[in-house]
Amino acid sequence: MTSLLLCADYVIPMTADNAVIENGAVLIDGAGRIAAVGLTDSLRRQYPDAPVRVLKDRLLMPGLINTHCHSGLLRGTAEGLPVWAWLQQYIDPMHRVLNAAEAEVASWLCYAEALLSGTTTIVDMWRFMDGSARAAQELGIRAVLVPYVAEHPEHDYFETLDSNERMISQWHGKADGRISVWVGLEHMFYAVPDAWDRATRMTHEYQVGLHTHSNESRFDVEETHRRYRMRPIEALEKFGLLGAHKVMLAHCVWLADEEIALLKAHHVSVAHNPISNMKLASGAAPVTKLLAAGIAVGLGTDGEKENNNLDMFEEMKVSSLLAKFSALDAQALDAWSICKMATIGGARALGMEREIGSLEVGKAADLIAVRTDTARMTPLLTGTFLNLHHNLVHAVQGGDVDITMVNGKICVENGQLRTAGMRELIDRANAVTPGLFARRTQWLAQNGMGVQRGEESGLYRL
Repeated sequence: MTSLLLCADYVIPMTADNAVIENGAVLIDGAGRIAAVGLTDSLRRQYPDAPVRVLKDRLLMPGLINTHCHSGLLRGTAEGLPVWAWLQQYIDPMHRVLNAAEAEVASWLCYAEALLSGTTTIVDMWRFMDGSARAAQELGIRAVLVPYVAEHPEHDYFETLDSNERMISQWHGKADGRISVWVGLEHMFYAVPDAWDRATRMTHEYQVGLHTHSNESRFDVEETHRRYRMRPIEALEKFGLLGAHKVMLAHCVWLADEEIALLKAHHVSVAHNPISNMKLASGAAPVTKLLAAGIAVGLGTDGEKENNNLDMFEEMKVSSLLAKFSALDAQALDAWSICKMATIGGARALGMEREIGSLEVGKAADLIAVRTDTARMTPLLTGTFLNLHHNLVHAVQGGDVDITMVNGKICVENGQLRTAGMRELIDRANAVTPGLFARRTQWLAQNGMGVQRGEESGLYRL
């Protein structure tokens, strides 16, 4: 890989000063790291031998970081239920019949979709993740792979801590450091106490993070209180899970103030999933409170079945609107705060802020070029009426991404995937999905599981 000077109309490094560099440039060295950021004219004089690529009508910014996702093939087929009934009717039966080939096809499709819409790092909680690792390796995305672990006799169809440990040993740090493997628990309910202890020990042994869902719905809080006479974050602390090497929790919608204090005390980060939380009628996470407490918060799309796309720009807009709507405060979560949640905030949530999340010297060249010659970005103003950041949050869509680069390698160019054939990935997904649905339908028929509407029914027992 040779060095390259990318020159654009605007560069937004996403640094603390909210800088916007007009006629800016980013120098990428031969190792795929950022070597310089500044004005185009200045950098061209300083590095006269560097190959130059001029990106007219483009804005350069850090790649987006999706802190919570699930690969899958259920898009548009898991609708109209709250989260726990939704899991019983649609999701867990799918996991019972899913095979490794289908799981790998899902990851290829989802990672390609993510890259095309400007995501350079994705946290994926999924199954049979050797296939996910192969997809990440070939497509070029940076991935934090989190096996969907359940260690409970009633949930023996998920991954295990044994398979999770094998994934860490085989894949952590591979693909030039782009692949990380964390310890994953589907939910605290899906594991027995010995598994809680082992999961925590594994994070320290391998110096990796722990990722699980928590406080997603009222049912989550009520069921935890029924079982343990405490709230979910209190239970996670009591059972040692907050003592893991690094902890990031997905959702955290129904949080009490004392739970926020516990998250802060244990340096736990949160993956905020506003579209999923709205679609599944889970509620609105207290993001402004979390940020005010100094807790690292990243944005996540959640899976293709509960979103129903992986467009992080859409997630940015909805995150802003949900915060304003739920607080009846038009100033809640301003545009710069949202941009940072999707970039450097996500990096902090993962403990990777020294490597990714902003365009700064020494960091990996994970960046995107966004088109500025669209109606959605017009008018484009700087100075007193600066609106670039507002347009990025409230107007831009994933399809406006022109270039996606990870580790200095261009994965998407001219809005087209370079590292695989998109038509082939779509055809493969369409080919395997009918078999998955047929087996799930058969399993449901044999086990007599009908739709259980409403979490309050208490019919979903783990």
